[in-house]
Amino acid sequence: MRGKRLKKEQIFRRGYQMATKRWEPVIGLEVHAQLATESKMFSSDSTTFAAGDNENSSPVSLGLPGALPVVNRKAVELSVKMGLALNCSIRNVSRFARKNYFYPDLPKGYQISQFDEPLCEEGFVEFFVDGERKKIRIERAHMEEDAGKSIHHGGHTLINLNRAGVPLLEIVSGPDLRSPQEAAEYARTIRQILRYLEVCDGNLEEGSMRCDCNVSVREVGTEKFGTKVELKNINSFRFVEKALEYEIQRQIDCKESGEEIIQETRLYDSTKNKTFSMRSKENAHDYRYFVDPDLLPVRVEKDWIGKIRATLPELPVARSDRFRSEYELPQYDALVLTQEKELADYFEHAAKKSMQPKAASNWIMTELLRMLNDQKIDIQNSPISSDHLAELVLMIDQKEISGKMAKQVFQEMWKTSKSPKELVKSLGLSQITDEAEIQKIVDKVVSGNESQLADYRSGKTKLYGFFVGQAMKESQGQANPEILNRLLKKKLDS
Repeated sequence: MRGKRLKKEQIFRRGYQMATKRWEPVIGLEVHAQLATESKMFSSDSTTFAAGDNENSSPVSLGLPGALPVVNRKAVELSVKMGLALNCSIRNVSRFARKNYFYPDLPKGYQISQFDEPLCEEGFVEFFVDGERKKIRIERAHMEEDAGKSIHHGGHTLINLNRAGVPLLEIVSGPDLRSPQEAAEYARTIRQILRYLEVCDGNLEEGSMRCDCNVSVREVGTEKFGTKVELKNINSFRFVEKALEYEIQRQIDCKESGEEIIQETRLYDSTKNKTFSMRSKENAHDYRYFVDPDLLPVRVEKDWIGKIRATLPELPVARSDRFRSEYELPQYDALVLTQEKELADYFEHAAKKSMQPKAASNWIMTELLRMLNDQKIDIQNSPISSDHLAELVLMIDQKEISGKMAKQVFQEMWKTSKSPKELVKSLGLSQITDEAEIQKIVDKVVSGNESQLADYRSGKTKLYGFFVGQAMKESQGQANPEILNRLLKKKLDS
């Protein structure tokens, strides 16, 4: 069954690649990020995810008559922080508006959002796709409140309003993305920045970050945009890519068959790998936006913006650029190591302490990340500290242990969290570097294998590997490989 599905996907992908030679997709993303505040956007209700159904609700969340909203200062601060990281201009005065629509999980009958005067606008973000740097415009990043959650059971719908009123920052890209791969990488980059800044935890499974994709197609070489379709609430980067691939192919099929593309909102079914119609897409005027009469304008002083800017950490792309120049890492290494701020911090500490940045990178990317992924452990909870990893790298560089021994030591470090020096001593794994001692091992191995020695000296030089293996076995893997090879070659060829 899995084989049939894979074959079907391969056929679809080949068809998609052929179709997109004539047709060009135009993609823009709207990323909704729940801000990491303890209370909601306009009330003191808790934002705790694991609370019981409707536990985090109050008259403000429920939209009861007479309940007045009050802006959460921390939400504004986090929004400004993200706006600055996205190279946006920050409005000194922005306003909240009422976005009117009726849905069961929106108890007020409107959502408080920002419309024509958003907090952040005209920015950009950079990232890499297949080694090529991309620069995508950010049209705006505006504050709003989240809606509640509808849970459908057969013919019934249950409403949980814990999420209603949770502060959101909606980040809207320009229509600059030209492939599903670009769109997925853009979304990953936004999540990276959110997490670097600790503005949002980026948890797609819990819905604290969600993506809407706006997509149309046009013939290659034309300027006019096609009819835009919105794909709503996609909760994984892989599904962003797959949903866009399907939708682009669907629109191309419509174009080539003369069928009209309808401006609408569609949902993505990941099990069927299809999009399906949800509702016709509203335009801005359908929402009847007007300034919220219960909320004063948000005034952000320049001094406060300056203070927030001073707290910004080095961001992922800038840090990967520095890792390449300062530590002479390949681009791939630098991009992997800067995926998470904590991972980048871990590497940088190990690189400086060991003075072997490439070796530290290799150990982190091959051994450490593999173990962390297998055990589903975050780098913050790694049983191997960056100090201990640096110590291991130094011991290899100083010939105290071989690379083979180091892998054994690494496994014990993972199990025990002990230092490599402590483990090498307790396991008796110190590398033999004394030439006289290694010479004795070489002499014993050569004299004990006379027929192989005769064959080697008669021209069967491939037997050299046999002698190396026997010598390492005799030394219990502790002989320094460089010294062993030099002395063994000299002995065999004499």
